[in-house]
Amino acid sequence: MRAPGSAATAESGPDAPDAADAAGPPLPPPGTPLEVLLVALRLGLTSFGGPIAHLGYFRSEYVTRRRWLDDRTYADIVALCQFLPGPASSQVGIAIGMLRAGYRGALAAWLGFTLPSALLLLAFAYGVGRFDVLGAGWLHGLKVVAVAVVAQAVWSMAQTLTPDRQRITLAFATAIVLLLWSTPVSQLLVLAVAGVIGWRWLRAPSVAPVAAPPGGSGPATTAAGAPTQMVGKRAAVVFLLALPLLLLGLPLLASVSDSRALDLADGFSRAGSLVFGGGHVVLPMLQAEVVPPGWLTNDEFIAGYGAAQAVPGPLFTLAAYLGATAWGGDQAWIGGGIALVAIFLPSLLLVLGALRFWEVLRQRVGMQAALRGVQASVVGLLLAALYDPVWTSAMHAPEDVALGLGAFGLLAVWRWPPWSVVALAALGGELLARV
Repeated sequence: MRAPGSAATAESGPDAPDAADAAGPPLPPPGTPLEVLLVALRLGLTSFGGPIAHLGYFRSEYVTRRRWLDDRTYADIVALCQFLPGPASSQVGIAIGMLRAGYRGALAAWLGFTLPSALLLLAFAYGVGRFDVLGAGWLHGLKVVAVAVVAQAVWSMAQTLTPDRQRITLAFATAIVLLLWSTPVSQLLVLAVAGVIGWRWLRAPSVAPVAAPPGGSGPATTAAGAPTQMVGKRAAVVFLLALPLLLLGLPLLASVSDSRALDLADGFSRAGSLVFGGGHVVLPMLQAEVVPPGWLTNDEFIAGYGAAQAVPGPLFTLAAYLGATAWGGDQAWIGGGIALVAIFLPSLLLVLGALRFWEVLRQRVGMQAALRGVQASVVGLLLAALYDPVWTSAMHAPEDVALGLGAFGLLAVWRWPPWSVVALAALGGELLARV
């Protein structure tokens, strides 16, 4: 994301733009929120495979096919959203929507990408509540496949986020602490301590400067010079200040009120604001928010997590199922809507606020080091969740372990798409229940 006029400046070295970018056709002018909504809706209906796959779909659609931005700008946005807590792929979409069509474009991008999977999981919540299917074999298959999905997430994240002894040790220490003391408070404390450890002992040279993000002097432009919509400095500060006010105000309001709506908004917004490392990491935080208070049983929680693997779009839309199930009754959609908005709202505030200040943030060595500690701790947090609640809720017999191993092999070795493995595991669970 470059300052005005930088497209005409000669560059050299590894950070120079590709010749294809410089010689290609000019990027189109800013679009409309409706245009953003329709494109995001198409992605929301077809983007299977998790956040990394989503980023591939986004590049193909936004960069290659529609040329709303170039590769350099897209890489800057992805780097920002990987740095922030929250669902990275959804945040990338929000940022692109903002650059394309302003605030309404950001909202349209989130809505289009989120709505399909949210509606599917909301329908699943109604089905579970109406037909009492918790003992069904196919539903047990969904619980088993959740073990395979989380195990694959732990494995792949560990390879990236724990490349040395220090970070491997931090991950194991996190898992041990959370297995012995698992509460929402303990999870927050462990992540905070990991950030301090990273800040103190995991420092590395700062990232080399890259092109300026939106927020440099003058109006924002893409690499080809096409103007983009951008967040003003004052608005960015308001967005960033709104997040702590939200996280501090909701617990206070919930504590003095008997409102189920406030309780849901408080729990889901807290979970959505503290997730580093991808959608799977939200699993233990959500479990700690909804199961101990009795909003859902462990079986209901794991069943929803398994179902979330079979739908496209962001995994955070699991909140629609959880909120609806916790609310219950014919108006369960109210709880689903509250939970869905609450879990994504911190991400929206963060990405809109941080777009303006990304270059400053990514140059701070201490912040980068603290994030390394948090990311390593996230691997341990997910490792602990793999045992409880995922394994303990699904694995009750050798047949369950066999089905889980088969699902893991298809995901990790044969690289089958998750939705197909989920469907096969549901069929396997039903067959096991009948023999």
